[in-house]
Amino acid sequence: MARKLLPLLLLVLSTALAQGYRGLSLGTPYPEIGVQPGESVNLTLTLKNHGLPPGVVRLSVTEVPQGWQASLIGGGRLVRAVYLAPEGESSLTLRIQPPREVAPGTYRFQVRAEGLGQTASLPIALVVGEGLPQRLSLEAELPILRGPPTSAFRYRVTLRNESDRDLLTSLEYEAPQGFQVTFTPAFTGQQVTSLPIRAGESRDLDVEVSLPRDTPADTYGFTVRAVAGDTRADLRLTLEVTGRPEVRVTTKEGRLSGRVTAGRENAIALVLRNEGSAPARNLTFSAFEPSGWEVRFEPEELEALEPGQEQEVTARVKPSPRAVAGDYMLTFSTRGDDGVSQTMDYRATVVTSTLWGLVGVALVAVALLVLAFAVSRFGRR
Repeated sequence: MARKLLPLLLLVLSTALAQGYRGLSLGTPYPEIGVQPGESVNLTLTLKNHGLPPGVVRLSVTEVPQGWQASLIGGGRLVRAVYLAPEGESSLTLRIQPPREVAPGTYRFQVRAEGLGQTASLPIALVVGEGLPQRLSLEAELPILRGPPTSAFRYRVTLRNESDRDLLTSLEYEAPQGFQVTFTPAFTGQQVTSLPIRAGESRDLDVEVSLPRDTPADTYGFTVRAVAGDTRADLRLTLEVTGRPEVRVTTKEGRLSGRVTAGRENAIALVLRNEGSAPARNLTFSAFEPSGWEVRFEPEELEALEPGQEQEVTARVKPSPRAVAGDYMLTFSTRGDDGVSQTMDYRATVVTSTLWGLVGVALVAVALLVLAFAVSRFGRR
């Protein structure tokens, strides 16, 4: 029973002693660390007043190896003293810079705080030659995306600095011709080509890829890369491009207006072109025409129109015989599978038939002849 109570009593005693402690404390989370040769180090120090009256505490670095430089920084400036309120604390940065050439080994430093009738010291050791190697890594949340070439392909990629020093990384890519790749830090709208990343830090990036609209349906791979000096990390990403037909309708001459004769069938040559990346299937044609007009198409439908292919379709338009000379609007429509839908407006200028004009002239001539005959025969009486 006594053995079970002993750890509990020690915990209570240590807590009581800590609560009753009066003095200064000076510490850092990692007082002994490994570094690479030539690497500068910034250590965060915390100075705290435990139960003492307010006052000024002076600071100094009392032990520095030959050739090394050590500075205390606070608020971006060199600091030699701080003011502490009761139970107050202050954070400082100890900046250590090595000489140009430094041999592997352990190098010791000591920081001293003195004031309020108290003294606190903090020994620090740097072990040169035991730092982490410089290393980067890239990882994608979803390395394979699928969609038509008009889609916005956006990958969420995590860049990690797995070394113990801050790095400035350049962002690069290798992609098929015509592919455009951009890098944007997550939750920002600013595209970047380089990115600073602290030691041990991770940064999320949005990697967006845009493709030419006529990219054929296929599977494409490309590589994104982070480079910092001699260190690099590659990540392979995949695009599964699905085909999408895009049909454009125009006239053979490119004009969207023309003359038609009332009461007669007029041929208008239409040209369909598939500017997409997949076949357009089961294309049918229709028209929205003025009342009394007739429109039919030759051919009436197309089974398929391959990407990049053109097909001529004739619209045979017959205006009403009673159509008055002037301009009229026609709308030609094309529809097919996979959501294909395209329309084209055409201005038709109606002219009257020359045949009806000749008939009218003949009727007038006959009427004049009848009139002349009547006058010559009955006029004498």
